[in-house]
Amino acid sequence: MVLSRLLQAFPRWPLLLSILLGAGWGHTAMAADKVDNSIPLRQIQTFSEVFSLIKSDYVDHASDKKLMEGAISGMVSALDPHSAYLSPKELKEMQNFTDGKFGGVGLEVAADHGVLRVIAPIDGTPAAKAGIRSGDLIVKIDGKAVQGLGLSAAVDRMRGKVGTTVELTLLRPHTAKPMTVKLTRAIIKVQSVRASLLAPGYGYLRISQFQDNTGVETRRAVERLEKESGGRLKGLILDLRNNPGGVLGAGVETADTFLDRGLIVYTKGRAANSDMRFTAHGPDALHGAPLIVLINGGSASAAEIVTGALKDDGRALVMGSRSFGKGSVQTVIPLDDGGALKLTTALYYTPLGCSIQGEGIVPNVAIRPANAEQEALDQDLLRESELQGVLKAPAQCRAQKPQYTILEPTPPAAPKKDQAPNFSDKPDLRTDFTLREALDVLQGKPVPVDVDGKTVPMVIPLPAVTARKAG
Repeated sequence: MVLSRLLQAFPRWPLLLSILLGAGWGHTAMAADKVDNSIPLRQIQTFSEVFSLIKSDYVDHASDKKLMEGAISGMVSALDPHSAYLSPKELKEMQNFTDGKFGGVGLEVAADHGVLRVIAPIDGTPAAKAGIRSGDLIVKIDGKAVQGLGLSAAVDRMRGKVGTTVELTLLRPHTAKPMTVKLTRAIIKVQSVRASLLAPGYGYLRISQFQDNTGVETRRAVERLEKESGGRLKGLILDLRNNPGGVLGAGVETADTFLDRGLIVYTKGRAANSDMRFTAHGPDALHGAPLIVLINGGSASAAEIVTGALKDDGRALVMGSRSFGKGSVQTVIPLDDGGALKLTTALYYTPLGCSIQGEGIVPNVAIRPANAEQEALDQDLLRESELQGVLKAPAQCRAQKPQYTILEPTPPAAPKKDQAPNFSDKPDLRTDFTLREALDVLQGKPVPVDVDGKTVPMVIPLPAVTARKAG
């Protein structure tokens, strides 16, 4: 009865249902998986009953378009934190983001238990300049609660006309009161790659996010550093802290910049066409010179792919703290309405077969606060594994631990921890403890390593890399 009423509201549904019944729901070739092609008739009947009751009894008029888009969005968002239905407007905004020019405040966020968590602020944006940091919880936008609003709608509220303001109410771990930040919206022009010399012959390369041209810009940046240095570099620090990821191809190209050969990353999913392998072709732009990669809890997705490839290959030493753990692949599938389905279709695996999903990349050298309270604060920063509905990954690499630990001294020897690192400025060795220690390691100097609770000066060995020939 109720189903027939729904079919009257949508005349094309009988045709759709007959196609589904005749062909089998989701009759797609799946890799090594048996798919249940049965039709959930009871659930379809419940859906039609709810739809009909809303149409007849809801206190206000609800259009068919609003109800159906809400149903689709709810169905997709129930899968995991990263799958989503994109309206035509949202698809256009996502395309603008990957091009590196868009309007907003400059935050990479994820839905978490009905509100928003900050994965990372983007370098040089209003959010980064205001001191918003990874792990902050956004509970209100312009005084209105985020709870139950949904990721797309919440992001829309943060966007707006350039020059207008938006007020965010934030909760930060281990703080007693919410904090309010007023941001002025701007056209976000992200400079993906920046580079400079830290010392004669020693370069610093910062990648804030991975855009379409990041791979090419990375190789050009290394060439500029060599020209400025007057010859080949003695070593390079690649800074991927607070890099939320971006375009997969750009991450692969960036890893390829520092490799002669070998596997960079591979993906595994249910559909046969979701299994992919990406390999390096070289040549190594550093000619085998030592490389250190810096990561933290704001390093995610493509940043983790680059880090995992360089670590597993033995090409780089990784320093910092465990990365975010976003190791899933989203495929954007165009839809007839001009929108798209952003669907998680596979998981990433590093060359040694470790899944990034939920686990992140464990550094070779952990930088850990000496202050117990600050360490507890860092432990409370958001990770992928803490998101609602997170996908679980195989556990074969969960036992990985850092080989060395360096304790970061408490203030005043280190910068105040209630201030977010400002990666948009030139690197400052005086205030950036992790960067300062990385340069010492790169130069072969002793650093203060924690050994059974005692600080021992130690020279940390770099990966034994020599100039290798491709092939």
